[in-house]
Amino acid sequence: MDSTVERRTELSQFLRSRRARLRPDDVGLVSYGTRRVPGLRREELAQLAGVSVEYYVRLEQGRNPHVSDVVLESVGRALRLDPAEQDHLRNLARPDRARPTARSRALPRTGAVRPGLRRLIDAQPGPAYLCGPRTEVVAWNARAAAVFGDFARLPDEQRNFAYLVFLDEAYRELFADSLRDKAEATVGFLRVSVGRHPDDPSLASLIGTLAMKSEEFGTLWARQDVHDKGPGRYTLKHPVVGPLALDFEILHLPDAEQVLVGYLPAPGTPAEENLALLASWTG
Repeated sequence: MDSTVERRTELSQFLRSRRARLRPDDVGLVSYGTRRVPGLRREELAQLAGVSVEYYVRLEQGRNPHVSDVVLESVGRALRLDPAEQDHLRNLARPDRARPTARSRALPRTGAVRPGLRRLIDAQPGPAYLCGPRTEVVAWNARAAAVFGDFARLPDEQRNFAYLVFLDEAYRELFADSLRDKAEATVGFLRVSVGRHPDDPSLASLIGTLAMKSEEFGTLWARQDVHDKGPGRYTLKHPVVGPLALDFEILHLPDAEQVLVGYLPAPGTPAEENLALLASWTG
């Protein structure tokens, strides 16, 4: 794979994938004739967005670098994009107008963690870690290592959640009951990062490695789904203490393009007891 992700190709594939998931009757249009491919035709999407077919074709082919935000919003409404997808469209189509954190540039290498942030991670009562835009594991506390594995023992290229989700069998077994959700969330987050930083060679290299080594990743990546990190719950299958149903919350750190993820069990649940037991063993 090239050392960068081609923005024009990304834009074209993203728009085609969003058209493909809509049917004419989903948007109040009457379908005529046999369709060779699923979804809306370009002329139908152009009609819904209020632009000419020629204009939309140029946009989908990445040949309209000066498209206005108004048109992008109209196209987004026609495609029924959610906020994360709308941001992704804007980042791909108008990198010069994207918000500062989304400008096309290579990401810096992961550096030292601020002392205050390090203390915040260590002070969390449950597993907590800091994740970078390439899904790299930047920092973690002792409970995160006890639950998810000792990140310190991993080589740099494997100390990465996308790598672990798709290529590490022990990590995949940990997420046995939530693996599909975890995989989809990971791919969606990587897609957001690619929209913001298609010129980052390390990000492109990671995606190329995953695509070559994991058929599951390749299938999910081709869907063009976009998801920024948000709160949720995973049910883990820990090899020592058994099931751990953990809720997690996300704190975004825009200045560093990192996210702080903290996990907690619901009070009074077996997961709370199991997590406390694990913590007592690991210190």
